[in-house]
Amino acid sequence: MECRQLKLSEVPWEELDQFADRTVFQTREWVQFVGETQDASPVIAELHDGHELLGYFTGLTFTRFGIKILAGSFPGWTTPYMGFNLKPGASRAAALAAVEKMAWRELKCMHLEVSDPYFAVEDGKSLGFDCEFFHSYRTDLRKSEEELFSGMDSACRRCIRKAEKVGVTIEEASDDAFAEEYYAQLQDVFGKQNLTPTYDLARVRSLIRHMKPTGRVLLLRARDPQGKCIATGIFPGYKRIAEFWGNASWRDSQNLRPNEAIHWYAMRYWKRRGAEIYDWGGEGRYKEKYGCVAYSVPWFVKSRYKMISRLRQEARKMFTRKQQFAGWLQQQRRSLAGTPESGKSSESSAEPAELKDQ
Repeated sequence: MECRQLKLSEVPWEELDQFADRTVFQTREWVQFVGETQDASPVIAELHDGHELLGYFTGLTFTRFGIKILAGSFPGWTTPYMGFNLKPGASRAAALAAVEKMAWRELKCMHLEVSDPYFAVEDGKSLGFDCEFFHSYRTDLRKSEEELFSGMDSACRRCIRKAEKVGVTIEEASDDAFAEEYYAQLQDVFGKQNLTPTYDLARVRSLIRHMKPTGRVLLLRARDPQGKCIATGIFPGYKRIAEFWGNASWRDSQNLRPNEAIHWYAMRYWKRRGAEIYDWGGEGRYKEKYGCVAYSVPWFVKSRYKMISRLRQEARKMFTRKQQFAGWLQQQRRSLAGTPESGKSSESSAEPAELKDQ
């Protein structure tokens, strides 16, 4: 199999969107969002076997510490996988080998990372890649709504019923204020652990600006009986897979159970639009109450030199320390200013498990 990078003006986006294994993270608008927020350049490549077109690769190149990297995806992008769109029967291992050659020879990269929801562990290990994992949970949306609801634990079902009984309403949002509401609630997710969010408000705004016109992201807002926004959620989706990207809520309204109501709305929304999988966007034991099952996506990593792999691990540690220090500093400033606790709490998956420390 051979790989050829396309000029962006040559990319047949509508043709790519016809692939059955297409995900929201490979769409033009999501790639534009990642490129904008990560200062990265999109790479769309054709995969051929002789004259036969077998599929495409989606990723981006960028430079860190003077090292050029090709990734699809990369830690910190809040994008758990990109990877390939292939015709039935085409080998993902052969496709990965072709992309590796392109990375080293044509693109002159020094490091390569690829995550794909349809990878098998042997696809990369047979080529000498190190294998990490994106650990998450999945709900099978092919089940009926009655089966999905009964599959949740009893406490979770009671929470959903309570939210409806006390008058919590869920609305689909489209206004510009949504990003600010979501991010204000997200800050406390990390603040409770003396951390700060791993991305800024500009990233949320960028995601919504690129994705909202496509209809491939669901923005939800929960309101209490008085009309106050008490929770928010962001749920991208396309074709077979819908994604939980982030969810947050205020502590003083937790007893109204808006988070459970938001997730139940999101699952039914994407099910009715043909999605078969609700991906819970990373680890978190609290997700198990919704009746989902654990799932892991292989994440293949290779550097041209071992030193680069060591630098990557050190960079992850440095980011964690930086995040912890920023959270501590924020807490000290609040203490000095005499600012009380904000009175809010949240449940979030905006940072998938393998990205939390990056």
